[in-house]
Amino acid sequence: MSTPLATVATDRAPAAVGPYSQAIVAGELVFVSGQIPLDPATGQLVEGDFAAQVEQVLRNLEAVLIAAGCERRRVAKVTVYLTDLGRFAEMNTVYERFFGDHRPARAAVEVSALPRGAAVEMEAVAVR
Repeated sequence: MSTPLATVATDRAPAAVGPYSQAIVAGELVFVSGQIPLDPATGQLVEGDFAAQVEQVLRNLEAVLIAAGCERRRVAKVTVYLTDLGRFAEMNTVYERFFGDHRPARAAVEVSALPRGAAVEMEAVAVR
């Protein structure tokens, strides 16, 4: 017997800009697509420093989780994509503040480029 899949969509996070969903729910698992620092109201990259971009990514991630009936403390795994791994410590400071004492499994990867010229992108898997 296969588990039905459900798509997740919310206007509190940037709309998908291609043939994908903001998230997919498969049973009790929530797979959140990569979020970049787009302001959902304007569709533009947020203004400000790198920390502001990381904060927006995490707000977008949380908005999708909430729409899926989940919360940040239920995140099991995060993958972080950075265009400059030298900014890992900056990202980590914001990330730690966001998750508090919750410590999801995580990978951080340097990539050559991200959509829309973003400096950071994150995807997550959570359990409802």
